[in-house]
Amino acid sequence: MTHTAEKYALKELDLETTFGGMGREVEGDIPVIDLSDFDRRREEITDQLWQAATDVGFFQLSNHGLELDLIKQAFALSECFFALPESSKQQYPLKKGLNSGWEFKSQVRPSTGTADEKESFQITLPHMDDLWPNQTVVPEFSRVMLDFENRAWQLGMTVLSCFADRLGFERDFFGRAHDRSLEDYQSTLRLLHYLPLADDARLDESIWRAGAHTDFDCLTMVFQQEGQGGLQVSPGKDAEGKGDDREWFTVAPKEDRITCNIGDMLMRWSDDRLKSTLHRVRMPKEGEYKGPRYSMAFFCQANKEQVIQGPGKKYPPISARDYLLQRIQANFDAAEKAAEARK
Repeated sequence: MTHTAEKYALKELDLETTFGGMGREVEGDIPVIDLSDFDRRREEITDQLWQAATDVGFFQLSNHGLELDLIKQAFALSECFFALPESSKQQYPLKKGLNSGWEFKSQVRPSTGTADEKESFQITLPHMDDLWPNQTVVPEFSRVMLDFENRAWQLGMTVLSCFADRLGFERDFFGRAHDRSLEDYQSTLRLLHYLPLADDARLDESIWRAGAHTDFDCLTMVFQQEGQGGLQVSPGKDAEGKGDDREWFTVAPKEDRITCNIGDMLMRWSDDRLKSTLHRVRMPKEGEYKGPRYSMAFFCQANKEQVIQGPGKKYPPISARDYLLQRIQANFDAAEKAAEARK
């Protein structure tokens, strides 16, 4: 472990190991927040966002201004990329520690110890020069994804500006902390392909499309396709202490809604007033759709040189670079241990 990790001893690194288990599935809903007429309704929307973020940690955005046609176009190109032969996708390998490029079943959650059943392509702007498929491989891929990334960033900064108001920061505080024009920008657009399950496959409780986890960032915005479910949330403010008795409910995918959750970085920046919420993507059950599942997630991750510390100074200061590296490394460490165990 690095000197920085020893110095800060992030509690989140230990907490993730307690998240495993099937738990109990229950009925539930997350708040839906209408962003229409935002400037006039800003105070009302801020109240709703704050309540959702403190009570549940998850919420959905409707009338968010991101055109459905653009979302569908991005999904179509994502599917084209993942349909490429493995030998082609290997030309765009994940750059370790930089959240850029393609990976296949390389993420092992500390909560499960097994690899997530998925592949992903991650877009982090400063590190993409040699990672874009060209026009003959996936036509229009880079143009559309850059446009989509920019639009998602704008929306994310709008939502975060509401939290800045409530936390006592300047309204553009998080916009400056996630400055898209700088070389240390590290917000990421992640394209995800969860692998199909054979019709006769038996459910293995140790295997997950995405094992239980909290996100590392400030704010995550997830785009889903209708009919491709599996995203589940463990409701409540506190992740600790529930074990196998933890309750989970499914977030129904709606193509015109964006599903959002608070991440650990914002939880720390808020002195724990905002809570990151545990979630997972479970494998399909008998009688459910077992084909491929595609989603897209935009992670608002503060620029590397930004120092994370809340107004109440509950935690010592830490740079966003060090914070993110420690959280990512926990997953890679788990992957290496799992690989050793299989030998």
